[in-house]
Amino acid sequence: MGSRGTLIRMGVLALLWGSSFLWIKFALQSMSPGQITLGRTLLGATVLVVLCYSSRQRLPKDGKTWAHLAFAAFFGNALPFFLFAFGEQTVDSGVAGVLNATTPLWALLIGVLIRQERNLFSLRMLGMVVGFAGTLLIFAPWHAGGLTSWGALGILAAAISYAVSYTYIGLKLSGKGTSPIALSAAQLVTAAGLSTLALPIDGFEPVEWHPMAVIALLVLGVFGTGFAFALNYRLIADEGAVAATAVGYLLPVVSVLLGAVVLGEPVTLRVVAGMVVVLLGVGMTRWQPKAATKPELVVPAVAAPPAPASAVAATERAAE
Repeated sequence: MGSRGTLIRMGVLALLWGSSFLWIKFALQSMSPGQITLGRTLLGATVLVVLCYSSRQRLPKDGKTWAHLAFAAFFGNALPFFLFAFGEQTVDSGVAGVLNATTPLWALLIGVLIRQERNLFSLRMLGMVVGFAGTLLIFAPWHAGGLTSWGALGILAAAISYAVSYTYIGLKLSGKGTSPIALSAAQLVTAAGLSTLALPIDGFEPVEWHPMAVIALLVLGVFGTGFAFALNYRLIADEGAVAATAVGYLLPVVSVLLGAVVLGEPVTLRVVAGMVVVLLGVGMTRWQPKAATKPELVVPAVAAPPAPASAVAATERAAE
């Protein structure tokens, strides 16, 4: 993990994913949330399909896998991509990045509800409570300048949606014999198809072709959705899933800094404090006892758009 190449890949990945909230903000100058969602999934799917076939991998062929991918694509791409764009119509990009950081907390809560996480009195559970306290601090419903709005709730729902996808992928798609890059390509192809279904609701509005908005969508789709996933898999293959997820802790920091520097978004002490508390809670949930004799729920680090295949399976593959 200490090699220069690895550190560079981690930095690039953190910048690609952490800046996605900024690019969404720019894309909203011309396009609706539905149009942004379809555009980024189509671009990302194109990149991953090309990478998949260039590495001599093939998309899944069995219908059962595609059925699982439809569920994962809806909750891991189509729905949260739309909700982030919807929420950022009224919420700062930096705040969106911070709220995205709650995904691991929801993943752990889901693990408790489906009884994958059985130890209710542990540091991980305390971390979940601490993380949710940080989320409450960010929303500050008792404060006149709090974030309790439909946009903020939409972004929080996107983070929950990511958590549902992470859990489902771990249960139904991880380690089933299909390469991670093929699964990720297939998932984004499916997400693009699902996104077209929302066009009659939010997609047929006239598009005002602002150059910056077009550039933002291209960067978001090609780099932030396509190449970023591929880079994430390379990092996992080289360093393992645990090391790779450390990138996630940089995402809210990147989003807040870019929002402040590029867009002039205010950096309030309350939001920064909430971010620190959330990251502290997430760090606590990452703790696992070394003496565990059975598989533990894999709680992702602060989520980027979830790697749409198998982090666990990828750790078992050498870098191509």
